[in-house]
Amino acid sequence: MSQLPKISPQDAAKKIETGEAVLIDIREPDEHAREQIVGAKSLPLSSLPTQKISIGENSEAIFHCKSGMRTDANCMKLAEAFNGTAYILEGGIDAWRSDGLETLKNKKAPLELNRQVQITAGMLILAGFLLGRFVHPEWHLLSGFVGAGLTFAGISGWCGMAHLLAVMPWNKSASTK
Repeated sequence: MSQLPKISPQDAAKKIETGEAVLIDIREPDEHAREQIVGAKSLPLSSLPTQKISIGENSEAIFHCKSGMRTDANCMKLAEAFNGTAYILEGGIDAWRSDGLETLKNKKAPLELNRQVQITAGMLILAGFLLGRFVHPEWHLLSGFVGAGLTFAGISGWCGMAHLLAVMPWNKSASTK
């Protein structure tokens, strides 16, 4: 199967405005909740194995993520999930915003889970280093533990810290409160 062609934000906006195409956001729900392109359908990449994409007859699909890297990396998977003409939004939502096109931001939505993991891991590693330097050397084990956890997450695709943060009260959606 061939690569999906890329489309510029301006050309994509024209196709969406005329009803030729539907914009599909493949980012995870937490990312979509924080900022989205008005009218984009949320269809997380993680849900693609369980469903085919259906957007209506004679409509084209334009897939987007944050920067375009996820859509590029999963081009084949996206093409297989959609039966019809499809494109990748060049540069993702970042390029859309940079071109002066409208996005809807919800600053009350929690930070994306990936950023929460980065902040938490960074703070724990820094705390382990500082406590190990100024309190007792055994505190360096905290930094080692977090580093080992991040390595495991990268290799296995499963992150215990992300799962723990996901159940925190600030990450619960309004529908589950």
